[in-house]
Amino acid sequence: MDLIFVIVLAGLWGSFANVCIYRLPKGKGVVSGRSFCPNCKKLITWKDNIPIISFLFLNGKCRSCRKKISPQYLIVELITIICFLGIYYLFGISLTTLFFLILGLSLIIIFFIDLKHYIIPNVLTFSLMIIGFIKSFDPNLNPIFPNYINSLIGGIFGYLIIWSIIYFYKQIRKKEGMGLGDAKLLSAIGFWFGWISIPFIIFLSSVIALLSVIPSLLKNSKSLSSQIPFGPYIIIGTLVYLFFDNIFKSLLFSGF
Repeated sequence: MDLIFVIVLAGLWGSFANVCIYRLPKGKGVVSGRSFCPNCKKLITWKDNIPIISFLFLNGKCRSCRKKISPQYLIVELITIICFLGIYYLFGISLTTLFFLILGLSLIIIFFIDLKHYIIPNVLTFSLMIIGFIKSFDPNLNPIFPNYINSLIGGIFGYLIIWSIIYFYKQIRKKEGMGLGDAKLLSAIGFWFGWISIPFIIFLSSVIALLSVIPSLLKNSKSLSSQIPFGPYIIIGTLVYLFFDNIFKSLLFSGF
């Protein structure tokens, strides 16, 4: 029964994430007004708004205009369910679980917004900064969370390292290389996991980003100066770091 509850809860929050992904870049309120088809503007009834089930039942099309619905809606809901189940499996019913659910949902929203619109809404990164710092005052949480000193240093360090890259790139190339949204996101990650996470995450995200664009560079469909959203790579790098947290820390303190 617990797993069923988690799946239903995750599906509902995944549906909410889709609302945020669609509305936040447009400057619209996420809780004002019912969902509607982006094509025909018809309001979506509750039976057509059931996470995953409605998408499959309608064959991925709007009931009114029969226009195809972006598979992103299904993907986001599935990822949210997997995310929630994984967190529940690892931490059970706990305050740590609650914090990770908040973080996971926020990062899913940021991932898809930045991937499509090349922006990271301040309302998400600032909220994550505040929550990440406040939770660091609770010594009873999972050890993966730092104390408030390391959290504060991590938030500042995360912001400054991206800001420095932006500054020096602009001085050399005379144009913007990255956005401050990336700096705020890495700052939020620093508040959540402390300064020790930042070097690993920036390294991992950079390597993953480079590997992902190499095929495009070889095909000449992109150049080294092409704009890419870096937020998703920071998020993937954070996920890799969390999976191998103990290994990274042991490498650091053993001096490799």
